[in-house]
Amino acid sequence: MNRNTLRLRRKPFVRIVLGITGLLLLSVLGASALSDDGKRDLDAKASAILAAPVDKQIADALTRISAPEVEHTIATLVTFHNRSTISSMDTDLPKGQGVSAASDWIESELKRYSEECGGCLEVNRDTFTEPPQSGPHPRIAQPTTISNVYAILRGSDPAQAKRMILVTGHYDSRNTDIMDSHGEAPGANDDASGVAVSLACAHALSRLKLPATLVFVAVAGEEQGLNGSAHLAKLAKSEGWQLEAVLNNDIVGGNTTPGDTLQDKSAVRVFSETLPANATPEEQRAILRLGYESDSPSREVARAISDIARTYEKAIGPVKSGPKPMHDFHPVLEFRLDRFLRGGDHSSFNQQGFAAVRFTEWREDFNHQHQNVRTENGVEYGDLLKFVDFGYVARVARLNAAVMAALAAAPPAPADVRVVVKDLDNNTTLNWKDGEGAPDKTGYEIVWRDLAAPDWQYSATPGDQLRGPNGEQSITLPISKDNVIFGIRAVDGAGHRSPAVVPTPER
Repeated sequence: MNRNTLRLRRKPFVRIVLGITGLLLLSVLGASALSDDGKRDLDAKASAILAAPVDKQIADALTRISAPEVEHTIATLVTFHNRSTISSMDTDLPKGQGVSAASDWIESELKRYSEECGGCLEVNRDTFTEPPQSGPHPRIAQPTTISNVYAILRGSDPAQAKRMILVTGHYDSRNTDIMDSHGEAPGANDDASGVAVSLACAHALSRLKLPATLVFVAVAGEEQGLNGSAHLAKLAKSEGWQLEAVLNNDIVGGNTTPGDTLQDKSAVRVFSETLPANATPEEQRAILRLGYESDSPSREVARAISDIARTYEKAIGPVKSGPKPMHDFHPVLEFRLDRFLRGGDHSSFNQQGFAAVRFTEWREDFNHQHQNVRTENGVEYGDLLKFVDFGYVARVARLNAAVMAALAAAPPAPADVRVVVKDLDNNTTLNWKDGEGAPDKTGYEIVWRDLAAPDWQYSATPGDQLRGPNGEQSITLPISKDNVIFGIRAVDGAGHRSPAVVPTPER
């Protein structure tokens, strides 16, 4: 998918309810459309999908994220010299150096933000001891203290506060030798840039009152084997965190190597898993049989990111070439878990069954990752501050903040979404229920796409019907379920949308 993909459109919605008698009505789609004589093309009685309306409070919050702010965060993290996770056990480091000093500073920043908003953030540490690794090349050779630092902005709606949206980056760094905890390892792009995104989101969104809860995280241990994120994801699972989306930012510095003409400063990649990592073999077979291998919850979060980016493209800010705007900044959906030979903290959350994606700059320079700082044959190596584009990081941060706020403002996604398959016909009947804690005026939008299309293309906004027993809701469309992928997303009166949920078969 690229930025030239069809711009999606949406009509205003009204709430769907099902009659107690079980009679299915079609409202705006027309009763005649249910007949075998009716038209059944993919776009029958549908419209393309419009970008959602801009929420002014969200757009205003995005203006608080600036390039100087992210530069301050990244530059400060670089001053800790080497943020190797294993440096937490070193006793010979100069004062103010190492990963522990970095974690203390991150915590102090989050507490400062909280003071500015009257104590709105709960600042916490997830500190644990990682045991030594086995194998021929362990990255942790002795019991090692690791701290994840995070802040929570509780949701304002008691019925929805359990819903959580999380953003993260990793604050540890490395150079060529993964076990070197003393040599210079500035880690400006990998991944002080991702931490800058998380902190900027915390600072910008902390004053908002949103129905769902936001979590702003900086993890350690990524370079030693995703240790910090694995521990936090397991903690979230054990404590029942209802994480609806995890946004991992890793290497989002917009590398600025001189002479690299192939970098695209208007694009950020969004990687998402195909089959859910925690799916059982039986569930995997069912997903493949239904053709849902591109519809994991993580993939639907990625599509929601693309949708929200269209709404807030002006607030996120254009990429400029000289004095004139060149391109709108946009996410590019990458339909794989991650890059070749690499991994990231989002996969730790995937393993625990959470929807999680990874943001990464368009074109990486591997001379500026996992390298000792040096110059050889005129080539400069090392993850230095000079190679980071702070304006690019700020745009990535605004995109993350827009996604967090828009998803937290949206109603919970529909529950128990099903497609009826008991008869051989060319219509499609969809059934669903309100998500837990859904406000009374929650509406729903039916979306669908060609089987080979990467993103939602069409939308239907049914009219008034009567609600059935137990809150059951239903609609029948004159479109063959065999030719498209359907999804349903919840929408509120302001146009905030949940990620879409694809239906499971019901006989």
